[in-house]
Amino acid sequence: MTSETFRLTLACRNRPGIVAAFSDYLFRQGCNIRESRQYDDASGDGRFYARVVFDGVDRPIDPDGIAAGFAPVAESFGMEWAIRPERRPRRVMILASKFDHCLVDLLYRRRIGELQMDVTAIVANHGPETYAGIDFDGAPFHHLPVTRETKAAQEEKLLALIEATGTELVVLARYMQVLSDDLTRRLAQRCINIHHSFLPGFKGAKPYHQAFERGVKLIGATAHYVTADLDEGPIIEQDVERISHADDPESLIRKGRDIERRVLARAVRYHIEDRVFVNGAKTVVFAD
Repeated sequence: MTSETFRLTLACRNRPGIVAAFSDYLFRQGCNIRESRQYDDASGDGRFYARVVFDGVDRPIDPDGIAAGFAPVAESFGMEWAIRPERRPRRVMILASKFDHCLVDLLYRRRIGELQMDVTAIVANHGPETYAGIDFDGAPFHHLPVTRETKAAQEEKLLALIEATGTELVVLARYMQVLSDDLTRRLAQRCINIHHSFLPGFKGAKPYHQAFERGVKLIGATAHYVTADLDEGPIIEQDVERISHADDPESLIRKGRDIERRVLARAVRYHIEDRVFVNGAKTVVFAD
């Protein structure tokens, strides 16, 4: 038995009575709804999404009992659903390359309690000397160098590590390797990437230098779930910053780093707090 706060997340085809059903069930179990967010995708496929935070009114909650009792309610509406303790850290693996600003930022936010996560491992395609000045705070480091010849074997090692550590979310913190279609399929909806966003888009080497040459006035970043379509997975979070003719490529890179780290951090937090629902090629995000 526990007095923790819990999160109920659910998605199903919309029809009358959904809110009444889960609210009445929680009431009959002696629970108090502390927060409730919902969305009806009336212009899309007609699905309904909800995120509910609840706890016990005057008694501890038995989470297994609550979940078992809710199963028939969920089945009657065809729900995809989960009940999780709000304070239970999610198990997160971070993949990094030479650029370490997002890695360092995530570790800092975890250390101060902003991100409720346990780092199961830090995996990099560069050796440990690249990260000599970083405090991993006890997280194990794994060096998996990737070449054209070793890519498949290293991805199998990565998958084995994910399974062995019980990793729930993989974060590509400026990990400069394209994952194979098979790996992205096996990590569907539990792998987040961050990349720059420009109008027009600039691909290939030195995108910030390309943006400077074209006189771009806005730079930004996009965090999204990884799919086989490179950088085109369901978007979780974005942000932009205005720049001017006075910004040189180095200042664009500096500002870009700041945007990337804060956008990735928000996306990771939204995911581990059960605020994100994948809706086809899009997402529903109950941001705070």
